[in-house]
Order: sequence, then structure tokens, then C-alpha cells
Amino acid sequence: MPSVFLSPSTQEYNPYIDGGNEEYYMNVITDALIPYLEASGIEYERNDPSKTFANSVRLSNQGNFDLHLALHSNAAPPVNAGQARGTQVYYYTDSVQGKRAADIFANNLKEIYPIPSKVETVPTKNLGELNRTKAPAILIELAYHDNPDDAQWIRDNIGTIAQNLAVSVSDFLGIAENPPTSAKTATVTTQNSNLNLRAEPSVTAQVIGRIPNGSKIKILGNVNNWYLTSWNGVTGYVAERYVTLDK
Repeated sequence: MPSVFLSPSTQEYNPYIDGGNEEYYMNVITDALIPYLEASGIEYERNDPSKTFANSVRLSNQGNFDLHLALHSNAAPPVNAGQARGTQVYYYTDSVQGKRAADIFANNLKEIYPIPSKVETVPTKNLGELNRTKAPAILIELAYHDNPDDAQWIRDNIGTIAQNLAVSVSDFLGIAENPPTSAKTATVTTQNSNLNLRAEPSVTAQVIGRIPNGSKIKILGNVNNWYLTSWNGVTGYVAERYVTLDK
């Protein structure tokens, strides 16, 4: 079976302008990506967000993956903080398959990033997650999280980005990409109380929004009895037991 190692950022210390951080949004995108991989018959494993990139590399190298996919967002140097925009897809300079993957992902991302001319591939020998992985690897800086427009683009396009990445994974692996088979919309059923939207799939996670009973929501993914969704421009998780999937 084709397989991919998913390595969303572990850098919770990189804040987004207007709230959130790099680790949070890259893991949210990964959660939204997984249903597409499952629907296409692509096996996957993922890193532990509480660990370091070195642990991600170690876990990846323990398996026999066809692709190592690292997801990040970027920040400009202090001299021009908040002014840069763009998407960079990094690959190890000497990796033929890494370059092939980078070209595929970059070309597809040009279809959804607001400024296609600013999507580029970048060869490098200096990133540990590329030069230390056994599998062909790419590291994507999806956008600049210190730029208001780029940060908002990520927030507004979680599902679109996930689907685009899924298409690229399938293109690289040479298999057909299929949409998730699960329902994509649902209704909040909480017996007249609001449903908590949480920052992580846990009852102890921060409440970042409240969704009224009876509201229609879009399901972006599911993780351990929690649904990933978005409400009023805020993306987070709701408990499955308070949501009824639309038929």
C-alpha cells in the first residue's frame, strides 16, 4: 500500500498575527487532509506535536514511507516582518524524487494560493527534516503567518488546502484521488445549549467559540470522536456526540 509520513509543525512558539500559532494550524490542516488519504487508500502515520522535528525524523525513518510531508508556515526576518508573502516548497538538492514531489505540490498550490507567481520550489541541503529522512521528503512553507493576508488565507482555506495537498500526494504516488466518503455537513444537536468549539480534540482544551443548537456545520475531518469544523471564521473541534451527520 502507498504510504506517507505526515509531519505538521511542532513549533507552537511561532504565533500567527491575530491569534493561533504555527503548530495549531498545521495540525488542523493535517486533520483535514487525513480523510482524503483514507478515501484514496493511502496509509499514513504522523508525528507527535508535543515532540521535536528530530523525533519526527526518527519516527519517519522507522517506517518504509513513499513520502515524508512536512507542513509549516513562514515568518519574514525582523527587517521586513509582516511584509513578505508566498509559498515555498523545499526539497533536498540531491533528491530526484524530492524534486519531483516539490514540483507536483508547487504546481497544484499555484491553483489555490492568491498570488501564483509567489509559489516556488527551493532546493536546499540545510534542513534536517530533508537531509536526514530516509523517504523522499519535502517541507512546505504554506504562507507567511506574520502577514495578515497570508495568515487569513490559511484560516479561511483549511479544507481547500487539505484537499489540494491530497491531490498532490495522489499525483506523486501515481494513484487516483478520491473524495472522502463521509458526510460533509452536519447539524448541532445539543438540546438548546451552545456547542463548545475547542482548540484541540479534548474536553480540557480551550473553548474558542460556541455554536448554537440547530446550526449547520461543515465537517472537515475527524479525530478520536471529535469533528474538525469551522464557525464564524474560527476552526476547531466539536464532540461527535453533539453532532448529527446530514444524510
